[in-house]
Amino acid sequence: MKLATTLRTALKELELPPMWLAVFAALGWAVGRLIPLPIPYADVAGWGLVALGLVISGLAAGQMVLARTTFIPRRQPARLVTSGIFALSRNPIYLADVLILSGLLLIWDALFAAPLVPLFMLWITHRYIKGEEAWIAAAHGAEYAQYCARTRRWL
Repeated sequence: MKLATTLRTALKELELPPMWLAVFAALGWAVGRLIPLPIPYADVAGWGLVALGLVISGLAAGQMVLARTTFIPRRQPARLVTSGIFALSRNPIYLADVLILSGLLLIWDALFAAPLVPLFMLWITHRYIKGEEAWIAAAHGAEYAQYCARTRRWL
């Protein structure tokens, strides 16, 4: 019983958004290998989206570190960060993951895998964002409600 609980806790700690990004990217890569659909300049656009995603993710993580709060999902954030990149999106790291996934699909000629992008967004919203929003709303009340009123979840 104790081993099962320990194993469940360990798996929960490993089950993070980058793992899901890798799963969805692997599916996209497979689609690109099986039924590629090359388009002109897709590589350039794809690498641009990957780079933009990495920059946004780095900016958001850096901003959270500077604010002395966590950027690890399922951990209670100590502070509400609403400025900088967080003024554009309430979830810039998840948005960055979407940009990276979209870019990889372009690079891999996996345009038939494009439905994976909104599916990834729905999964991340269900698996992480809704719970995080509940925690933040409970901790920051009216301040968070005002932030939500002026800043969209994704973009």
